[in-house]
Amino acid sequence: MSMTHVEPMPIRTPRRQIGPKATSFGLLVALCLVLELLAALNVTSPSIIAAPSEVILSLGRLFIEDALALAVLVTLLQALAATLAAMLVGLPLGYALFRYEFLGNAYRGWLAAMFSAPLVLLYPIFLVVIGRNYGTTIAMGFITGMIPIAIYVCEALRTAPQTLLNVGKSFHLNGRQQFLLIQLPAAVPAAFTGLRLGLIYALVNVIGIEFLIDFGGLGRLVSAMFFRYDVPGMYAGIVFIVLISLVLLTALKKVEKCLRPL
Repeated sequence: MSMTHVEPMPIRTPRRQIGPKATSFGLLVALCLVLELLAALNVTSPSIIAAPSEVILSLGRLFIEDALALAVLVTLLQALAATLAAMLVGLPLGYALFRYEFLGNAYRGWLAAMFSAPLVLLYPIFLVVIGRNYGTTIAMGFITGMIPIAIYVCEALRTAPQTLLNVGKSFHLNGRQQFLLIQLPAAVPAAFTGLRLGLIYALVNVIGIEFLIDFGGLGRLVSAMFFRYDVPGMYAGIVFIVLISLVLLTALKKVEKCLRPL
């Protein structure tokens, strides 16, 4: 009786996939190379777009002549102060809108309308009342950052999964225990979305007001570079604005991982 020989199936090794961070970095490098090539060929106007190499070379000059490090520190501290104040008000306000239904029904629509409104246009009022100082920039950042925090905290607490609430009832949990053990942990992801939005809105408005009133940190620096027609220096300041946003969002994400339930 003859035996047929069966060849073993080859083992396929899974292809190594490129991560999202590597993809994003590769796209950024490719964009810089394209801009560098366009600038070298004089396709783009140097008064509008600066070559990435010129932006990098201008960093040393900005650190020495224009106190870039101090501008970064000033903007960072203002954004953190505005975000902290927004959290101190927005978190309890969001809880109050959730806890007291009549307040939520009365004011959630107002907050949503304010969230979509260009509140930065109110800066002349704060400029007259507070003055041309850090109080104006922090106050504007606080207002724009507080609104999304309150809205998302309220919605996060209201949309806790009903299944989890039913499980809590089956274990005879009272209202306080259900809030601490079920609703609060379940609301962490959505609440941190509001915190991230509040942080970015506060940072953007702080920098915008710095630019408009020519006072403060990075916004003032970008404004000065713009009026001096220093295009590479202006883009270098914008790069540091993006870096501050990434640093703050990364720190907030790490805090969320520590508080988020498994």
